[in-house]
Amino acid sequence: MALQPWRIGIVIKIEDETPDTKRFWIQVPELDIFDFIPGQFVTLDLPIHEKPNKRWRSYSIASWPDKSNVFELLIVLNPNGLGTPYLFNEIKVGSEITFRGPQGVFILKQPIEKDIYLICTGTGIAPFRSMVNFIQQNHISYNRIFLIYGCRNKNNLLYYEEMNQLETIMPNLKYIPTLSRDTWDGKTGYVHDIYEMLCVNKNPADFYLCGWKNMIDEAKERILKLGYDKTDIHLEIYG
Repeated sequence: MALQPWRIGIVIKIEDETPDTKRFWIQVPELDIFDFIPGQFVTLDLPIHEKPNKRWRSYSIASWPDKSNVFELLIVLNPNGLGTPYLFNEIKVGSEITFRGPQGVFILKQPIEKDIYLICTGTGIAPFRSMVNFIQQNHISYNRIFLIYGCRNKNNLLYYEEMNQLETIMPNLKYIPTLSRDTWDGKTGYVHDIYEMLCVNKNPADFYLCGWKNMIDEAKERILKLGYDKTDIHLEIYG
């Protein structure tokens, strides 16, 4: 896959998704259409260090291809880092951002012939939001999709209302959020118990994992123990 050139994007909208997570909409004026495959990411070049490779921060695209020149990023604040404090404190509507992309091969296998398990934590939901909305908007055939999303508290759930709405209009999409440090009327605990229960009959499936390394490492181990092959597992590690 050819490496994309560095481009200038203009921030046209910023919204708070949760107390520590923001949504950034970025327009690419030099292009009529910013095209990408759901699941891909962009790399930002932020003025936070003298060395280029210490300025680069990569984020999955949270929106889906819509024939416009705008894409969305979903970013959680790491107060101990350099990149996200800069984005949260310095970037405003109208700011320019240097970026490269789209890049990456964390994309759905086509055609979709098996059940799909989209397993994520935190902002790892971003590429899956892109995938599911793209499937719905383009009437792509699929069997069953299980979007299993783990976070700590209800006020940290990202795209919660949107995912619930998608579940009502997409047959055989099951959205399953689970909270590890809160009580509510939904699932509690970690994502692993949920997919293990759903996979008890070992139906043919592809597993897409996105989030922190510890979650992904444990999920890989558990999925293999269920009897699936490593070729059934696709992953994108954050951090």
